[in-house]
Amino acid sequence: MKKLLLAVLLCLVPLAAWASVAKPLAKDPVVEKRLIKLASKLRCLVCQNESLAASQADLARDLREEIREKIRAGQTDKQIVAYLVHRYGDFVLYDPPVKSYTIPLWFGPFILLLIGALVLFYQLRKRKLQVPETELSGDAHRRAEALLKEDNPA
Repeated sequence: MKKLLLAVLLCLVPLAAWASVAKPLAKDPVVEKRLIKLASKLRCLVCQNESLAASQADLARDLREEIREKIRAGQTDKQIVAYLVHRYGDFVLYDPPVKSYTIPLWFGPFILLLIGALVLFYQLRKRKLQVPETELSGDAHRRAEALLKEDNPA
């Protein structure tokens, strides 16, 4: 058994020699930190539910490299975001601005919720008015009291 284990371990030695040292993420950590901060606010155009920083799509890699180049060129975050919005539209932003054509997207759900609450209130009120309340007769009232006294002897 020991010889088998030793043989397996000796077979794994070449794999350790094949492994390489991890490469650094960026030559300039300041640029990389700014890139990650900026790319986390942007949407991947391929994945659509992932940030540009987290996506592994080829387009996302290209956009991250383009952002790195713009950071090295001295552009501000606002300039970079404005460039991307001009090129790809507001969809690239995770938090799109409120504009005249996006008002239904921002406030539509709340308006629909309010309309639904008003319809529900109206329907419940209409039903209450349609169902007449019935009064108990004296005999039915005495029977109900007797039944309640039987259940609660105290």
